[in-house]
Amino acid sequence: MSDVAMPRLSDSMEEGTILKWLKNDGDEVSEGEELVEIETDKANMTYEADESGTLEIVANEGDTLPVGETIARIGSGEPAQKEDDEPEEEEEPEAEEEEPEAEEEEEEPEAEEEEPQAEDGGDNGRIKASPIARRMAEELGLDLASVEGSGPGGRIVKSDVEAASGKPAKEAEKQEEEAPQRKPARDGESGRGEVEQQELTRLQRTVARRMAESKATAPDFVLTLEVDMEEAVALRAQLKAAAGDDPAPSFNDFVIKASALALRDFPRANGAYRDGQFELYSRVNVGVAVAGQDALVVPTVFDADKKSLGAIAAEARRLAERVREGQITPPELSAGTFTVSNLGMYGIRRFVAVINPPQAAILAVGELTPRPVVRDGEVVIRSIMELTLTCDHRILYGADAAQFLGRIREYLESPLKLAL
Repeated sequence: MSDVAMPRLSDSMEEGTILKWLKNDGDEVSEGEELVEIETDKANMTYEADESGTLEIVANEGDTLPVGETIARIGSGEPAQKEDDEPEEEEEPEAEEEEPEAEEEEEEPEAEEEEPQAEDGGDNGRIKASPIARRMAEELGLDLASVEGSGPGGRIVKSDVEAASGKPAKEAEKQEEEAPQRKPARDGESGRGEVEQQELTRLQRTVARRMAESKATAPDFVLTLEVDMEEAVALRAQLKAAAGDDPAPSFNDFVIKASALALRDFPRANGAYRDGQFELYSRVNVGVAVAGQDALVVPTVFDADKKSLGAIAAEARRLAERVREGQITPPELSAGTFTVSNLGMYGIRRFVAVINPPQAAILAVGELTPRPVVRDGEVVIRSIMELTLTCDHRILYGADAAQFLGRIREYLESPLKLAL
C-alpha cells in the first residue's frame, strides 16, 4: 500500500484543502482516474490517482494539510488488512472475559457475524470499518454494529455510514461551517448587534497575506497621468465594424498590449527586486486582475508583447471566463511579470492598486469618459482615461517610472503602433 501525499500544484503552494473526494473510501481506482478536488493558493484543482488499487481515505473533506502530508493510501490488497494497523482499537476492553473461546473464534474472518459485532458494542475493532467511517459514525452517534458494510470483505465505508444515518456524515460539519457564526454582543458593543464571523477561503487568505507582504516590504510610490484615447476610440470602432459578430478588442486589451510593448522598452519595469539584486525577465507576461468568486484572481497573458491585439483580446476574455466559472488552473495564474487592474467599468476615475509581489509595478486603469480639455488654445471634448502606476522604489526610480508610464501613453495615443 502506498501513500497519496498532498501534491504541490503550484510553485507557491505550501498547503492545500480537501474540497471533495470524487471516490469513496474502499473504492477501486485506476491510474489516471480523478481522485480528489483540492483548493490551492491559486485555484481549485482536480488530482488524479498515480496508480491503481483500493482507495483508503485518510484526510477528511475540509481538512487543510501541508504539501507532502498523506491524504490517502492506495493498495492492491484487501483494505480489511487495515485492522492489523489498528491494534489500539482491536485490543480495547474485552467485553466477554468469561468466554475467551468466543473471542478466539472471532479472530477468524469467517466468524465475523452480526451477533458478535453487536455484543462487542460496535466500535471496538471487531467490526471492519475504515478510519473515516469510524470517525463519521462517532460524529453522528451511530452504532457501527447496525451498519451493513459494502466495501471489500464486508468492510464499512463512508457511503455505508451515510446511508445508515439517512444523511451525509459531513452534513453536520458543513452546516457548522456554512452557518453564520453568530455570538452575543459583548459589553460595550451592544450597539452593533450580533456579530457574524466568516472564515476566509484559502484564496482569500493568500490574497490577504500577499497584499500585507507587499505593503510591509515594498517601499512604493505612485504616478498618475491622463491619456487622450480619442484615436483609440476611433480605431476600436473600425475594428468592431470589421469584426462583425465577433467581439472586438476592448480598451483594456489596448492597455495590455501598450503595457507589454512599454515593458519591452523598459526592462527594469519587467523585473523584480530580490535579496539585494534585480531580476530581469526575458518574457513579458502581463497579469490581468479579474474579480473572481469572493477574491481577486490574476490570470496571465503570456508573451503579450509578441501577440496581436486580437490574440490578446481572445485570450484575456477566455481567461476571465475561466476565472468566473472557477475553472482557472495554477499554470494560468503563474509567472506574471507585470499586472494591469481595471476598475473603469465601475465608474472609477482613478485608484491606487497594490503591487503584486515580487513584481516591480502594477498599472491601475480608470474610467474612459468624455472630458473638456484644452487643445491648441481651445476647449474641446476628448475621450480621456487616467492611468496610475504603483512602483516598487527598490527597482523603479521616479524618472524611470515616469518614462515608462509615458511610453504606455504614447502607444495608446498612437494606437496603430499596437497593430504592428
